[in-house]
Formats: sequence, structure tokens, C-alpha cells
Amino acid sequence: MQFDFDNKQRKEILETVSEKLENYYSSTKDFKTNPDLNIKEIRESILTKELANGIGPDKAIEHVIKGLETFSVHTPHPKYFGLFNPRSNYAGIIADLITATYNPQLAAWSHAPFAVEVEELLIREFANKFGYDGNVDGVFTTGGAEANLTAMLCALNHKYPNFAKDGAFGLDKKPVVFCSAEAHHSIQKAARVVGIGYSLVESIPVTDELKLDTEILQQKLNELDSSIYSPLMIIGTAGTTGTGTIDELNQLSSICKKNNIWFHVDAAYGGGAILSQDLKHQLTGIEKSDSITFDAHKWMSVPMGTSIFLTSRNDILGKTFRITTEYMPKEADKLTITEPFTHSIQWSRRFIGLKVYLSLLFYGWQGYEQTINHQAKMGQYLKNQLIENGWKIKNNTDLPVVCFAKSEFETDPNFPKEILDKVLAKGKSWLSVYPINGIPTFRACITNYNTTEKEIDELVDELNDEVTAYVGQ
Repeated sequence: MQFDFDNKQRKEILETVSEKLENYYSSTKDFKTNPDLNIKEIRESILTKELANGIGPDKAIEHVIKGLETFSVHTPHPKYFGLFNPRSNYAGIIADLITATYNPQLAAWSHAPFAVEVEELLIREFANKFGYDGNVDGVFTTGGAEANLTAMLCALNHKYPNFAKDGAFGLDKKPVVFCSAEAHHSIQKAARVVGIGYSLVESIPVTDELKLDTEILQQKLNELDSSIYSPLMIIGTAGTTGTGTIDELNQLSSICKKNNIWFHVDAAYGGGAILSQDLKHQLTGIEKSDSITFDAHKWMSVPMGTSIFLTSRNDILGKTFRITTEYMPKEADKLTITEPFTHSIQWSRRFIGLKVYLSLLFYGWQGYEQTINHQAKMGQYLKNQLIENGWKIKNNTDLPVVCFAKSEFETDPNFPKEILDKVLAKGKSWLSVYPINGIPTFRACITNYNTTEKEIDELVDELNDEVTAYVGQ
């Protein structure tokens, strides 16, 4: 069998795929938001024997499309009010196709100079948007988890100059990471990966506004046994996963400066607010950080995984990852270019940044500002509709993340689960339950640029109907 296809065959395959994808993209709202989770049926639907000899392009494409349409939570759906998984914009989709076709290798500058320089430009652009001055640095990553891991490695190599050589075995004291109890659990995972252990991640309680309590943080720092422990970094979250809360970044910056501690801001979701004149003030203080995590695949609506690590310390990525090897190309040495493989966790690297670059060329910064403002407006509309219908908002954020509950059922442990199960079973909407101060609340997030007042009204009506049915049981 011929491994490649001729021109005619390729066009036919591409037309088949394009037609099926366009059908899904244009009619996503007609699908159920989520599948029935029948593990037996799902596993039986996956072909096994056919892997030996193949089944040909048409049947293979039909099989995969059907599998994804039948057994997926449809995050591009306008009534998906779940995690930060938006509908991909079309520019980002096309960018992934272009990247897969040309398959540039960004490990070495000389192999993909256009792609590397595009990503370098974007790093500078985003650093400027976040308020960094001077010589900044950064790198595209596969996700926020990798960006947060990069931040922890940079903090370690900044505090301990021999860390890259000696690792945790060379530390004279145990490095402590401070973050909010609402911070993303990729922080704990990063502590595992770098070898200091997640027991050294100190989760600080939150205030009534669900922000990291800076008074408790300062108290913890004062009480730290300096003979055994040493503070490594403080992480502020700009848009917590559960409630969309933004920590007091200015206060955290002051504490870090006073104590000479690395200040990292996990703005994986909330960082998108920097693109809006109406919302960017929420991030005041982020410009004083040592590093930032930002996920473009969240509020910028590009395909996963497209994340960025930024740092105001332009030498730290080199100190953390620099390595030499004879088999890599040497052309960049003559041009005083930093080789990408010496600059990040990744070695072989995909052209991740094209999804952002092409999207900006399609829509511009102005287009993104309009989209982000629209989603924030829809978040406020959702809050207003819930309040009008007797629901109580349990979080406080200008980001379109809404946590809500019925006061009369807050002590009823069966209420949220039963309502949620019935909503998900119908497949008209997708939302989740998130605990705030030990009380389960419903959580709905506007992640789709196509979500309108119509979809929100339908969600509120659906919830009200389920509450009525629950009361009448």
C-alpha cells in the first residue's frame, strides 16, 4: 500500500474532512452538550482488529468523526458553561492545519527562523500588554501546567545558582512555595516534578472575597523556621479556576519585594482581561511580577494547547535550561541568536504561536477586546437573570465566572447533585458544581464567543424547571 496519496486523492480526502468539520462547526448547537458515559459502549466503538490492515481514508474519517461527535463533551457548544474550554476561532483551526502540513521544527532557530521570530515577537507583544518594561523573555508552552512548572524551575535557579547542576540534593534549606487555597493544582504537580515535594506547597486560606489572605501569608512568613525552611516563591492567581477570583496582586508584590521572594502570577485564565480597557485594571500589580502564566487557549479562543510563560528577568530561562550539544545546528552562534532548545522544557517544539499570530492577523487586538467585553457582558447578564429568579450569587468577580445557589437548599446535600445530574442527562446545557466555604454551588462560565442572551435565558429556565420538579417530589 502506498503510504502517501496522489494530488487527486489528497484533495478528495481534504474535501471530505472539510465538509464534515464544517457541518459540525456550523451546527454545534444542534448536538447534545455531553455524551452518555457508557464505558462499555465507548470502548466497543473503537476499532481494534481494523488496525492491522487499515480500512481506507473514507471509512477511517467517518469512524473518527462519529466517535468524537457521539462521545465528547462539546466544549464549542454555546450552552457549554463549564471549564475554560472555549470554542476555537477559525483562524486558530486553520493555523493548526498549516502547522501540521509544514511541520516546522522550532528546536533550532536555523530550521524555522520565521516561526521562531514570530513567537519572539508575540512574547514581546504580550510582555508589553502586561506592563513589563525593558529586556523581557518568555516562551510558548503546551499548557498552563508547563508554564507554572517553568516558573518554579526559574525561581529555584534564581535563588540557588547551582540548582541546575546539583538539584534538590544541593539545597541547604527546604524551599517553600506559597499560594492561595484556591490556586490551580498544577502548582502541587510542579513541586512533585521539580523534586521538592508537594508538602512544601503552603496553601494560604482565602478571605471572604475568596482572595489569598495576605495577613495570614505574612504571618506564615514570620513564623517560618529559617533554620530549616526558606521561602522560594509566592504565587498570585489572576482568575481562579473555581470562582474567577483575582488575588491582591499589588499587596503580594510588596510582600515579595520586602522579603526578596520570586513573585509569579498564574493568569492562565484571567490574563485575557489585559486585552480589555474595561477589565485590565483588575490586573493592576501584575506588571511587578517576576513571571506570568497565560493561556491563550482560554480567553483568546485558539485550539489547545497554547500557553505562554513570560518573565521580567531576561537571563533566567537561559540559566535554567541552557545546554550544549554537538548534534544540533550551529548557525545561530554566528548571529547571537538564542536557540529555542536551550530556552525551555521542550526540545522538539511545534509552532504553537501560529494560532495566536494568525488569529491576531485575522481579528486584531481590537477584535479580541470586543469579544472579551462581550463575554464579560454575558457574565453580568447571567448574574442579573439569576438574581431576578431568586438565585444567590456566591462569588465576586468581573470575569464571566458565576457561582450561585438557592439559599433555601444550601444545607440540602442532595439538591445540587440531583439538579446537576438531571441537567446533564438532558444534554441541553453543561455546567458544574463547585464548593465555596464547604457549600456546593452551581458554577457557570461564559467561554464561548457565540453565547448570547438567548442561551443564558434557556439555561436559567432549565434550572428553574428542575428546581420546581425537585420541590414537587
